[in-house]
Amino acid sequence: MPLLDPGHGALRPQPGAGHVPAHDRVPEGLAGGTPQPLRRDLVRLLGEEKVLWKVSDLVRYASDASPYRFVPQVVVVAEDSGDVSKVLSYARDHGRQVVFRAAGTSLNGQAQGEDILVDVRRHWAGVEVLGEDGLRARIRPGTTVVRANAALAPYGRLIGPDPASAIACTVGGVVANNASGMTAGTTRNSYRTVASLTLVLPSGTVVDTAAPDAEEHLAHAEPALCEGLMALKAEIEADTELTARIRAKYELKNTNGYRLDAFLDGDSPVSILRGLAVGSEGTLGFISEVVFDTLPLHRRTSTALLFFPSLAAAASAVPRFNEAGAMAVELMDGNTLRASVSVAGVPADWAELPKGTAALLVEFRTPDEAAQREREEEAAALMAQLELVAPVPSVTNAFTRDAKTIGFYWKARKAFVSAVGGSRPSGTTLITEDFAVPPSRLAEACEALLALQERHGFDAAVAGHAAHGNLHFLLAFDAAEEGDVARYAAFMDDFCRLTVERFDGSLKAEHATGRNIAPFLQLEWGERATELMWRIKQTVDPDGVLAPRVLLDRDPKAHLRGLKSIPKVEEVADPCIECGFCEPTCPSGDLTTTPRQRIVLRREMLRQPAGSAVNESLLESYGYDAVDTCAGDSTCALACPVGIDTGAMMKDFRHRRHSPREERNAERAARRFHLVERSARLAVAAADGVRRKVMPRRGEKLLESLTGAARKAVRPDLVPEWLPQIPAAAAKRLPATDRLAAAAVYYPACVNRIFGEPDGYVGPSLPQSMVIVSARAGRPVWIPDDVVGTCCATIWHSKGYEAGNALMANRIVEAAWRWTDGGELPLVVDASSCTLGIGEEVVPYLSPANRKLHERLRVVDSVAWAAEELLPRLDIERRAGSAVVHPTCSMQHLGATEQLRAVAEACAEEVVVPLDARCCGFAGDRGMLHKELTASAAAPEAAEVTARDFDAYLSANRMCEVGMDHATGGRGYRSVLLELERATRPE
Repeated sequence: MPLLDPGHGALRPQPGAGHVPAHDRVPEGLAGGTPQPLRRDLVRLLGEEKVLWKVSDLVRYASDASPYRFVPQVVVVAEDSGDVSKVLSYARDHGRQVVFRAAGTSLNGQAQGEDILVDVRRHWAGVEVLGEDGLRARIRPGTTVVRANAALAPYGRLIGPDPASAIACTVGGVVANNASGMTAGTTRNSYRTVASLTLVLPSGTVVDTAAPDAEEHLAHAEPALCEGLMALKAEIEADTELTARIRAKYELKNTNGYRLDAFLDGDSPVSILRGLAVGSEGTLGFISEVVFDTLPLHRRTSTALLFFPSLAAAASAVPRFNEAGAMAVELMDGNTLRASVSVAGVPADWAELPKGTAALLVEFRTPDEAAQREREEEAAALMAQLELVAPVPSVTNAFTRDAKTIGFYWKARKAFVSAVGGSRPSGTTLITEDFAVPPSRLAEACEALLALQERHGFDAAVAGHAAHGNLHFLLAFDAAEEGDVARYAAFMDDFCRLTVERFDGSLKAEHATGRNIAPFLQLEWGERATELMWRIKQTVDPDGVLAPRVLLDRDPKAHLRGLKSIPKVEEVADPCIECGFCEPTCPSGDLTTTPRQRIVLRREMLRQPAGSAVNESLLESYGYDAVDTCAGDSTCALACPVGIDTGAMMKDFRHRRHSPREERNAERAARRFHLVERSARLAVAAADGVRRKVMPRRGEKLLESLTGAARKAVRPDLVPEWLPQIPAAAAKRLPATDRLAAAAVYYPACVNRIFGEPDGYVGPSLPQSMVIVSARAGRPVWIPDDVVGTCCATIWHSKGYEAGNALMANRIVEAAWRWTDGGELPLVVDASSCTLGIGEEVVPYLSPANRKLHERLRVVDSVAWAAEELLPRLDIERRAGSAVVHPTCSMQHLGATEQLRAVAEACAEEVVVPLDARCCGFAGDRGMLHKELTASAAAPEAAEVTARDFDAYLSANRMCEVGMDHATGGRGYRSVLLELERATRPE
C-alpha cells in the first residue's frame, strides 16, 4: 500500500519551500524501473523472483559506504554459480557490464555499477569447518567475518583478516579487496591465508583452484588465458629491477592495483590466478567460495588505551610496542576521540580533550597465563618511559583483562568511520582514505598529513593500524558545491604526491584501489607496472564485462565522477553515512529493505523535484518495503556506531499516515484497555474452540479465511492474520499473592494475560510459575489486583499512535509508582519487550511529574530476576538433556542475553544459542500482520534449530516464542521461567 493516504504529502518535497533538486537525482526515465528489453531478457533467463527492477530497487542498491553513487539499470539476486554464469554470458553477448555486490561496506565504490548489479550476499552465506581441528574453513562469500569467526571459535581458531567492519562486511568482499584490519598486517591478510578459492571467470568458466585437475581443466577451457598468464610471468621475472620493485612494494600493506607478486609466488596459471583474484575487486571474476588456512585464537588478552599529548608523541611510541610483541597498536587523533562521544559508553569528557591529544589502543594476545603476565610486565616497563597524559590510569594497571572494558575500547576504535562521519556537517559527503608508510616514518607522515589538511582547509580525523604504518583519514565536503569539490581534488593531488614521492608509500593499504585512487595508480606503480595491470585485465576479461572503472581508469578526474550529494533528511537519520553496519541485524533485510536502504530511499525523495514521477514511484513502494515491514525492534541502533534508530523513524512515518480518526480510535482503545484486553482473551479462547471443535486442520483454514476477509475489508496493517502457532487463551484469573511478604511486585505483561502456553505444554502457567519459583527461592512476589487494563504502551508506540502511547505510558508509570510504594520494591516484568517498554521507551512520552516518578522505579526483567535473585537460592532437582534458547531483540537492548543463558544452563545439560540468532521479526503483532517478515527474518536461525532435536526450546517473550514456533514448524518455544520451575520442583 502507498506510504501516505491520498492528499497527505508529508514526505513529498514541497514547491516553494526552499527545496532545490539535486544534480545527481535519478532521472525521470527510470521512474518505471529497469528499461526493456533488459528486464524482460533477464526475467526469461533467471525467473521473475531473481530480478529486481522497480526504481526503488535500483535506488536502494545505488549507494554503499563510499562517497560515490551510481544507479544500476537492474539488480539480479543470484542464487548459485549457474545464475552468475548466465548473467556473465548475457553480458558478453549483449555488450553489457556486471558488478558484484555483497555487503556494500566498501569505501571506494567497488560495490556499485551502472548496468547489471548482482547481489551475491542473500543466498551466499555458510561456513564449513574442515577437519576436527579447524585448521581450515570453507566459507561462502556472503558470510560476515564475525559469523565466520563464531563458527571457528569452538575450535580455538579464526581467520586472519580483521577489518573494523567485521560485523557487516562479508568474506567475499574481504578477499576481493584483500582487506586486512587491526591485526592482519602483511602476514595474516587474505593473500597470505587463502588456501584456495573457487572463481567464476568472465567467460563463465568455473575454476576450483584446489581441485586435483584444476590445471588440466583450466588449460582445456581457457587456453588463451593460460598462455597469457604464463607470458606475463616470464616477462616480469625477466625484469630484475621490476621484480625487486614488486617485492619491495609488498613489504608494506598495499592493495593498490593487481597483486603483481602473484606472478612471482605462483608457478602455474591456476596458482597465479588464485593470487590475482585476491584484491582484484571483482574485476577478474566472482569468488564463489574460499578456503582459509585458519590461525590460533589466543584467548588471553591484555589491552590498554593510552593517551598522549600529541599525535607525533603517540606515533613515536608505536615501534616500541611493536618490538614488545603487541598484536595490535591502533592510533586515534584528537578529532577521532572527540567524535567518539557519540558512541554509547564513551565518557562525555572525551569531548573536552585538547585538540592535540592522541591515543594508542595497544593489545597483546597470548596463549597462556605465563605469557600474558610476561607481556604485561614488559609493557609496564615500557610505559614508564613514555610521556602519557590523563585519563591514562597508573602504569601498573593501565592494561586490563576485563572483556567488557576491552570490548568498549574496540567499539570506540572500530566506530572511527561512522562516529566521525556521523558528526560531520549536515549535507556533506564523507571521504575515507587509507595509506601506508614505513612504520619508522609514521610520526613524520602524521605531521605531514595534518599540515596538508590544514593547508586545504580540512579539519580531518586520523586513525589507523599504526603497528603497520597504516593510517586512515576522513574528509567531509559538499559534493553539490563546485568549489568544495575543487578543494577536495586539489587535496587529493597533493596527498598522493606526498605519499609516493616523500615516503614511497602505498596509496591504498587495505581498502583496495577503488574509484578514488584508480586515476593515481600509475603515480605509485609507474608506467611499466601499470601497463602490465591493464594487460592482466585484458587477458582475463577481454570483453571488459566486469566492473569497468573500478580498479583501472585512464581518466585523471575519474575520482570526481559520481560523488553523491547528501540531502538533509529527518534528524534521527541525518548523520547516517550509509556504512551498512546495521544491515546484518535487520529482520527485513532479505525481504524488503534494510535500515540503510530506508535512509537511502528517503534521501532520493529529497533529491527529486516536487511532482517527480520518480518520487511517486518511490512513495508507492516505500509504504510496504520500508514502513510496514520494519519490525521496529531498533537493533539497528545497537549496531550503528552513532546509534541511529531507523525503527523510530519508521514509527514516526506510521504516525504521519494515520488519520485523525485513527488516532482518536487508538486513544479510545487505550482508555478502555481493560475491555480490549478481556475481549482479546475471549476472542483467542473462541478461536481456540473453533480450531478444536471443527477439527484442527479445518478449524485453522476457517480462521485463516475469516481473518483474511477482515484484512481485505479493513486494512492489512491493522487486522492480523491467523497463524497455526497462536496459543490458547490464558487463565481468566491471575494467581493470588500476598502483598505483605513480597520481595518484588510482579507485573504479568498483557500478552501473558491474554495468551497461554504453547500446545503440548503441561504444567503451571507463566504467572503461576513465576509466583511458585519466586516463593521457592524465598523471594515471593505480589501481583497487584488492578493490573488488568494496564500495558507497557509498546502496542501504541510500535504502531505510531502518539496519543494512545502517551496515555498508556503515563498510566503504567503512575500505577507502578503506586504498586511499588514509590520505588521501594522492584517491578519484575515477565516479557522482555515490556521490560524495555516500561524501563526505557515510555520516558519521552511522560509528563514532567511522571518522569520524576519513573526515575525512582526499578524495572527488572524476569530473566534478570531469575538469574540474580532466584538461582543462587534454588536447588536444581532435574535438568533437561538439551535446550536451545532464542535471545530476543529486547534482551539485546537490556543486556540480558547472558542472563538468559545462565538460567537455561541451570535447567539443561547442554545449552545452544544459535549462531544465526537475531530478531525473529514477530515484533508484537507485526509477524501476524506480515507473516512473511518472520518467515524471512528467522529463516537462518530456524535452519540451525531444526537441524537437530532439543529437549527444550526456550526464550522469555511470549510473542517471540510464537514467532519462533511459526518459523520452526511448531517446536514449542516457551519461557525459560517455566523450565526453571520444572527444574527446581521438589521430588
